[in-house]
Amino acid sequence: MEPRKQFLLRIDPELWTELERWAAEELRSVNGQIEYLLRQAVVKRKGGEKKLSDENKPTS
Repeated sequence: MEPRKQFLLRIDPELWTELERWAAEELRSVNGQIEYLLRQAVVKRKGGEKKLSDENKPTS
């Protein structure tokens, strides 16, 4: 399995706070929540026709 890609993300502190709350409500880490949201956006952009592979889904 290929290692996960790391990158630096600069984010507004207020947005970070909201993401922390949202992630906690859904029992995810903030990183997991961001990846989940990005994955949803990619699927939606592609018309929802193809789901991304299960092997790349975050575990939290």
